[in-house]
Amino acid sequence: MRPAFAVGLVFAGCCSNVIFLELLVRKHPGCGNIVTFAQFLFIAAEGFLFEANLGRKPPTIPIRYYVIMVTMFFTVSVVNNYALNLNIAMPLHMIFRSGSLIANMILGIIILKKRYSIFKYTSIALVSLGIFICTFMSAKQVTSQTSSNEKDGFQAFAWWLLGIGALTFALLMSARMGIFQETLYKQFGKHSKEALFYNHALPLPGFIFLASDIYDHAVLFNKSELYQIPVVGVTLPIMWFYLLMNVITQYVCIRGVFILTTECTSLTVTLVVTLRKFVSLIFSILYFQNPFTPWHWLGTCFVFLGTLLYTEVWNNLGTAKSQPCKDRKN
Repeated sequence: MRPAFAVGLVFAGCCSNVIFLELLVRKHPGCGNIVTFAQFLFIAAEGFLFEANLGRKPPTIPIRYYVIMVTMFFTVSVVNNYALNLNIAMPLHMIFRSGSLIANMILGIIILKKRYSIFKYTSIALVSLGIFICTFMSAKQVTSQTSSNEKDGFQAFAWWLLGIGALTFALLMSARMGIFQETLYKQFGKHSKEALFYNHALPLPGFIFLASDIYDHAVLFNKSELYQIPVVGVTLPIMWFYLLMNVITQYVCIRGVFILTTECTSLTVTLVVTLRKFVSLIFSILYFQNPFTPWHWLGTCFVFLGTLLYTEVWNNLGTAKSQPCKDRKN
């Protein structure tokens, strides 16, 4: 039952997390820093209690390696959230981040000197084509939705171009972090819960540089309309309720993925995460009425088809069905 429970956590946590994130950024597009800080603080506090045993349990992996990993992790989180301020729509944000396969393959070839089959190169080409289609169509929407003033249109497009650059940088940095983490696990063994704690605890002092922005948005959150939480009966500003639910669902999502990686094959995990992204994307488009043309749908199909091809689903689906999950020992 643990794999089924983990799948439920991933879908319930990750999909609902996207909902509350969009509710937050639609009201205050620049609130990414306070959202990231709240998520980091909550996960770090939970890890300090249950993983670090109130600081009494020393890390298995030397702390200096975590400092390097945390620097990359913190940068990726902040840049991804800040991209939402740069005329990047949520659907494009989600689709673009699905291009992690491309970034991993490129850096794997450059850094680890890996070589891949024609089958996997084809899958990467599909993902690249899908992202290009969605990016190109979103660029046309940005220029068409701006005012007739040529200067305003140029500025909007320039900000959008900067947002694409930010997403590209975060994508490559995230892939580099994955390669670094892979080498650490090979050397010291898998310690996912420990890494989860230190990845969220060590960056907390860095939020001092973002304190002004976090404070400003906290003030804005306080001014939002009041909302009474059902059942509990507690009343608080609705933006704080959205943030609270975003933090909780983010934790549920991460915990679900962790349980899944310890109980199931990597193929099963990839399939679940890919399907979760697709469900989140569809819900975001339909519920929030985000602009999505047939070209966007075509690009989305290419992205997810390429992702499934990369995992060699068609060759291994029979094996995954016969033995989808197995116990793993770190």
